[in-house]
Parts: sequence; C-alpha cells; structure tokens
Amino acid sequence: MESRGVPPGPYRATKLWNEVTTSFRAEMPLRKHRQHFKKYGNCFTAGEAVDWLYDLLRNNNNFGPEVTRQQTIQLLRKFLKNHVIEDIKGRWGSENLDDNNQLFRFPATSPLKTLPRRHPELRKSSIDNFSRDKDSIFKLRNLSRRTPKKHGLHFSQENTEKIKNKTISEDQENSVDNREISQEDVEEVWRYIILTYLQTILGVPSLEEIINPKQVIPQYIMYNMANTSKHGVVILQDKSDDLPHWVLSAMKCLANWPRSNDMSNPTYVGFERDVFRTIADYFLDLPEPLLTFEYYELFVNILGLLQPHLERVAISALQLCCLLLPPPNRRKLQLLMRMVSRMSLNVDMPKLHDAMGTRSLVLHTFSRCVLCCAEEVDLDELLAARLVSFLMDHHQEILQVPSYLQTAVEKHLDYLKKGHIKNPGDGVIAPLPTYSYCKQISAQEFDEQRVSTSQAAITELLENIIKNKSLPLKEKRKKLKQFQKEYPLIYQKKFPTMESETALFGDRPTIKQPLLILRKPKFRSLRY
Repeated sequence: MESRGVPPGPYRATKLWNEVTTSFRAEMPLRKHRQHFKKYGNCFTAGEAVDWLYDLLRNNNNFGPEVTRQQTIQLLRKFLKNHVIEDIKGRWGSENLDDNNQLFRFPATSPLKTLPRRHPELRKSSIDNFSRDKDSIFKLRNLSRRTPKKHGLHFSQENTEKIKNKTISEDQENSVDNREISQEDVEEVWRYIILTYLQTILGVPSLEEIINPKQVIPQYIMYNMANTSKHGVVILQDKSDDLPHWVLSAMKCLANWPRSNDMSNPTYVGFERDVFRTIADYFLDLPEPLLTFEYYELFVNILGLLQPHLERVAISALQLCCLLLPPPNRRKLQLLMRMVSRMSLNVDMPKLHDAMGTRSLVLHTFSRCVLCCAEEVDLDELLAARLVSFLMDHHQEILQVPSYLQTAVEKHLDYLKKGHIKNPGDGVIAPLPTYSYCKQISAQEFDEQRVSTSQAAITELLENIIKNKSLPLKEKRKKLKQFQKEYPLIYQKKFPTMESETALFGDRPTIKQPLLILRKPKFRSLRY
C-alpha cells in the first residue's frame, strides 16, 4: 500500500501514527477463527497482523523497504499497549504479543492520538515574538557570549575573520555609500539565509512550529563551513570534545577491514564483534542523539521528502539541517556514517550477528543514537531507521559543505552594505534577492539516473574485488563467480570474452592427455 502522504508541519510523528493505525484498522483482513473448540468472528492472529503490517510499512515512503519483521512486532506491541488492538478476551495495556496464532481484535473506541493545540492567545504571542525576532534580524549577542564552552569552539582571530573576509567584498573601501558590516551582521545574515532556503525547500508557509529561529546558532554554521579537513570532516580545535582515541581506532579498524587489522591487533575468533560492541556502547551512552533533541521535529519533517522523485530535495534539505548541528555532533555523525557505509558495502566483513546482516545490524544499533525524541514516541525506531538508511546511502553529499550557501550570503551582504537592504531600525527590509535551485526532473529521468548510479557503484565493487591483492586467488575466483551469478550483464561488460577473463588469472592449466590410450577392441562376429 502506498503512503497517503503526511504533509510537512508540526507533530508529524503523531500524524504518522494516526495514519498507520487508521490504515491498519480499515484494511486489515478479519475472519472467523477457531480456538479451544470455540469460534470467534472478526478477528485475526498475531502472525497475520505481522504479515499484513510488515507489507504496509515496507511499501510506505515514510518507513521504506528496510523495515524488519522484528520492528513490525515491536510496533504491534505498542498497538496493544495503546489499545489500538486487544486480545480476544478484551485485554490490553501490556506488550504481550509474539509472532504466533494468538487471536486479537479491534476495540470499538478510536485509537487516534490528539494533536497538541496551543491556546489562541499563546499562539498570537508566539507569532508576535517571531515577528520581533525577524525585525531584529541584525541584532545578536557577541560571539564570545554565544559560543558554549561545552562544544569547544575556541575561535582564534584568524578563524573568526576567515568567513567574514570571504563575505565582505573588496569594493567596500571604494564606495562612498557603503555602510560598515559588523560581525553581528554577518552572523545574522547566515541565520536568515539558511532559514529562507529551508522554508523554500520544505515547501511550508512557515517554519514557526518546525524550528525556532533562536535554535539556529550562526557560529555553528560558520564553523562547520570553515573548519574542515580535505575530506570535508569537521576539525575540532578543542580535542576534549572529539571522539576518544580508542573509539576512533576501533572505528578505523572496522571501516578499513581487513586492511587495518595488522598483526599488532588481536586475531582471536570474534575479535571484530568485540570491536563493534565497543563502538556501539560509546554511542549508546551519549547523553542525547547526534541530531539533538531540539531538531527532532525538523528532521522528522524531512522524512516526508524521502520519496524517489524527491530524493534531490531531501538531500538539499538534510545538507542544510546538518550544518545547524554543534560541530562535535556533526563530526561524530560524519565519522559514524562513513564507518557504517563502508561496513555495509564490504564483502570481506565477517558476520557480526548470527541472525542479521551487517546493514540491518548497524541500522538496528545506531538509529536511535542518531535520531530520537526527548519523550518516548511510538514510531521513533522506525523513523530513525528510515533516516539513517538514507544518510548511509547519501552521506557524502549530505555532509559536504554547500558552496551555493556561501555565494548567497555574499550576495546578501553586498545588498546590505550598498544600502539596497536597510537596517531594521531605518525602515523596511527589502526582499531577498532571488536564488536559483536545482531543476526538478521527471520520474523517468530519475529512474534512469538511479539505475546508472547503482550500476556505477556495482561496477566499482567489481573493480575492488579485482584489484584486491590481499585476496587469495581461490577466494577471488569464488567472489567473482558469485558476482557473475548476481550481476551477469555487468560481469560480461567487464569480461566480454574468455580471453579477457583468463588474462586476470593468467593461462588456465590445460587438461593433460592420458599417458596411455587404450582403444576398445572391436568385437567380430563368430560367424564366418
């Protein structure tokens, strides 16, 4: 079943809960069942509910095809706890449900959750405050007072001027009408521009109930844009906020497996599982998720852009939202996504769990370390898994620095200093200059691009197997044979002839002729 679509807006997780429960109650097949010599009508078994709900979630764009059967069982347990369903004797409130033949039914009462609604006067007050914040768009406290020490953003004079020098044009000195641009102006322009882009990309009339403008700290954005390594990973000046050395070493070990597993490391059976548990324990013990509690509503709203024809829009929105994170959080997110992405694509990675594959395991382990609500939300695990899955597949684009944002800020500051945009105290603020966005493509073009991108990734995997010099020849033949079976067209494109295949391994041994050839004697007739 396709998603009916929950539009962006506040309390989206609650709206998704109501959508799923409504679909489940309306479309779950009901029939007669016999149990303990009794017949019960209009009911279903737990196993039937798991089958049907599992199919529903996998075909819903808000959750995606990577939903596991165990996650479906967990959701049904929450249905039982919240009285969406009850057992055949009318009992509910517990989570006593398994994938078996136990009978359940729907209660007569509605299971929909009510959306929190604010008092009209409070809403009016909030809008007034928002308007005042917008009027004071160029008023912000000094950098030293806005930079929390706990995040270790000790800006040197060189770093604080790095962004400012880029955004202030040289012709400021040559123009008589130019006004002086302060550091506070630069910071507030960054906030204004990124909120404008976010509102446009998400397609909402207002960001008021999705994110509070005061939650956007310009210093974080500027730091994340300016202080990066050659690979785009944030560099922290205060190393006390960085990942511990032992966690970094463990992450490098699994990300580069088996190349990083040199002879100095232990080689006992199950070593890689212990390394994985060490990393998982660290991230599970963090005081809040990497995307922070305050941005939960923002990221949940982006989950509704995670559809095939809106993939580029979702990438652009996530790219901006991840710039809002405190630099230590952004760095941890970058390193975690790089590790789990490499692990899930590594054909040499040993099995880390007896029942789950590597990709399913990392999603199950790290989803709630990345996204969760401060209060318990029934769909948290499913929503987080959907977002982390998308981040894994597109982390290189999402977590890179967007150059167009820098250009937009420079243009806006240029308008400001030339007087085209007035100070809030002087009068009206002129509208922002128009910016061009990515051109929307058709569904057919998207499908073609998706196929070509997937084929490129699979071809790269084939090249990695071919060029891996550490693989024994026998193991390499085995992996190539498996690859040929799974992707015959790509394999044939790489090895169009038998000669091109034998060139990789050298000449195949020829079959030796037997040393003695015995011809069968011809039997002659006994008759003469």
